[in-house]
Amino acid sequence: MTVTLEEAKLYLRVDSDEEDDLIQGLINTATDLVKDISRLSNEEFDQESATVRIAILYAVAYLYENRENAAYKALTLTLRSLLFGLRKVVF
Repeated sequence: MTVTLEEAKLYLRVDSDEEDDLIQGLINTATDLVKDISRLSNEEFDQESATVRIAILYAVAYLYENRENAAYKALTLTLRSLLFGLRKVVF
């Protein structure tokens, strides 16, 4: 499951290429965060589509818009809520 740079830029409504490196870094960070919160194996993570994709895009947007003062607890709580139905109790 990967969100592409183009998908993220469309979601963020970014037209220029100036922040591509930043956005790609946010995609990587958001993907890792969603993997950690969902507690899915890599195989299970790759099979999930809509909910995981929305969670990644949400995290990218949150991190992009709150670069200087992000409330990570609020972000992780929202992601836990989004992923509640998929989240494994234990590994």
